Amino acid sequence: MAVILIADDEARIRRLVADFLKRDGHTILEAADGRQALELIERERIDLAILDVMMPYVDGFAVLAAIRAREGDRMPVMMLTARAEEADQIEGLDRGADDYVTKPFSPVVLAARVRTLLKRTGVGVREVTKIGDLEIDEIRRRVTVAGAPCELTPKEYELLIYFKNNRSIALSREAILNAVWGYDYFGDLRTVDTHIKKLRAKLGPCGSMIDTVRGYGYRFEG
Repeated sequence: MAVILIADDEARIRRLVADFLKRDGHTILEAADGRQALELIERERIDLAILDVMMPYVDGFAVLAAIRAREGDRMPVMMLTARAEEADQIEGLDRGADDYVTKPFSPVVLAARVRTLLKRTGVGVREVTKIGDLEIDEIRRRVTVAGAPCELTPKEYELLIYFKNNRSIALSREAILNAVWGYDYFGDLRTVDTHIKKLRAKLGPCGSMIDTVRGYGYRFEG
């Protein structure tokens, strides 16, 4: 698995991203500002960096420049920021960022994008997961049931990945909503029930892997 640096001055963002990436087996280093990020880059062997743009002392673009000067293109860099303007995204990519994710974001999608970036460097990426007759190819975003293609919407796919990464854990509807729809989503919890009903139907016989935890939420028992 990979060593990933998360540099963001918001502790809750660092915790959210770290929690999801740890489920994929990665080792997480955290920095609360650009200065700390640079110190870690100098001291540690880091496989991928996730950088907020607006950080105290040294901003994310300056940290990105330091990474490119030191590491060249070896280390993938993802910019994670509230600055959603097209010009900002173009600036980040032009300066050498490999990906640009704007807040609010889905942690499930972010984790998938991290896996894609790591595949480029060949660092600890699990491409295919087989659970009984269910097969999930996360690089190609393909799902099959007993060898037959299973066409899922983006949200249904994110739900499945979230369940796969949290097997045998009882997950509340609120936790599922925050993880898949994003921490700033203010929709109804019934959204979760509706999407899970559709996901179960599409998974056919494998849909029974998603158990209902009465009065609480769901558990994936694959």
